[in-house]
Amino acid sequence: MKVKKKTARDYRLQHGVTRARNEEQRIAPDALLVNESESPLAWLARRKDTNGRPMIDSAQFAAGERLRADFTRAAMTPRIGANFASPVAHGRRSGGDNGANFSDLVIAAKERLNLALDAVGPEFSGLLLDVCCFLKGLETVERERGWPRRTSKVVLGLALDRLARHYEITVKVSGRPRAPLRAWQADDARPTMDAYRD
Repeated sequence: MKVKKKTARDYRLQHGVTRARNEEQRIAPDALLVNESESPLAWLARRKDTNGRPMIDSAQFAAGERLRADFTRAAMTPRIGANFASPVAHGRRSGGDNGANFSDLVIAAKERLNLALDAVGPEFSGLLLDVCCFLKGLETVERERGWPRRTSKVVLGLALDRLARHYEITVKVSGRPRAPLRAWQADDARPTMDAYRD
């Protein structure tokens, strides 16, 4: 009997609901597979309220995912294994807080993360970190903070609104219906039609 060897994709598919993000832009078969059961925000975006609307709108979801991306790029996720990149000069592989080890991309992501958390204020920053970055469920957040049941959805909605306002992400696009016509030329220049003739 021949046993099929499981691939990394097989293991990934058995542990969550995956879908392709930006289906038209996919290059490799596994290039943009997203585990939708991983993020509480994705769960809220898929769920409908009693009126049939998503529990969080697309602007709130995009703002939360942008915060999570900056958190990940800033290397703020806790390490769950050994750090073999750090030298063992003093008997430990902790790496320390030496700023020379960070690239410009990591530093820029930390600055963006700090700006976003400052913009939402101390009332919402902890909740956004817990739900968007550390991927804690709403029931866990309510239990840890001692909140009444079903209050975290309301507070999270307010926090995501403020975060979306900071990132300038909106659901509706608005602007002037027509841009003014502009032309740049010297004061004494006169346009002619000779250039367009054969």
